[in-house]
Amino acid sequence: MRINKYISETGFCSRRETDRLIEAKRITINGIVCEAGTDVDPSDVVLIDGVPIAGKAEPVYLALNKPIGVTCTASKEVAGNIIDFINYPTRIFAIGRLDKASEGLILLTNDGDIVNKMMRSENGHEKEYVVTVDKPITQSFIEEMSSGVPILGVITKHCDVFRINDYEFRIILTQGLNLQIRRMCKALGYRVQRLERVRIMNITIDELDKGQWRELAGDELIALFAQL
Repeated sequence: MRINKYISETGFCSRRETDRLIEAKRITINGIVCEAGTDVDPSDVVLIDGVPIAGKAEPVYLALNKPIGVTCTASKEVAGNIIDFINYPTRIFAIGRLDKASEGLILLTNDGDIVNKMMRSENGHEKEYVVTVDKPITQSFIEEMSSGVPILGVITKHCDVFRINDYEFRIILTQGLNLQIRRMCKALGYRVQRLERVRIMNITIDELDKGQWRELAGDELIALFAQL
């Protein structure tokens, strides 16, 4: 089994984070510094920073209504990191990101496999946001946002955009470019004043106050896994 899959299945961290640990030479296998793509057997001794990895923990799936100012990183060196904020008793990590200036739904887990599946952009998983901008929304803005905006050297994918009032709109994305909504609005001459994610696939922040988290219910998980 590849080392990044092996570690993600223990719940220690995602495959992507494992690759970062490998690059930083923080993982050893049988006393030898691990290289990318290395295979590992059950009998091998795998250490991270010289410490053995614990066995696979019970899966944890949480929904958090993230406040503004919390940073979606597992790095303890970052003030206001999401792991310290949620203070969960076992090791978990965020699925994807929501920038520090944004708020709303983010999922956390110790299941590296689900992270890998949900982060594959080609799967087209829906994420819904409510956005407030700095000037009145025009029909032209709605049409351009939905049909595709040139940012980061690409044209964004078609998306659904709905006007709520003069300054607010709802948008459903199936891709996750860096700061995508903020960049799209800026390209069209608007500035985002408030950005809240309200849904990821079938999971919503309904009845979840700002800063609160909850465990995902069984029926939610069944519906979530069916879409992966």
